[in-house]
Amino acid sequence: MERLSEEQITKELANLPDWKRLDEKWIERKYRFKDFLNGVRFVDQIAEYAEQKQHHPFISIDYKVVTVKISSWQMKGLTDLDFEMVNQFDKLYDEADK
Repeated sequence: MERLSEEQITKELANLPDWKRLDEKWIERKYRFKDFLNGVRFVDQIAEYAEQKQHHPFISIDYKVVTVKISSWQMKGLTDLDFEMVNQFDKLYDEADK
């Protein structure tokens, strides 16, 4: 696993319009739900996937909004694994009861 270049990060984010770059190390997305429990169920799915990958994002639940923030600590920045994971998070959201 290697840290991505600025060009690679820009290219990846172009395909993920809902994800925002916070700084050189972090990307973030807010997912909205019709109620609290649907957001909690989504977080449970993200947690299961993250545990399988042994790569854990920061997750916060603010009533109907779930915020996910991810980076690769060991690489001190963003990697292919981060983008693989956020693509899976987005698929889970597309399938979720919103």
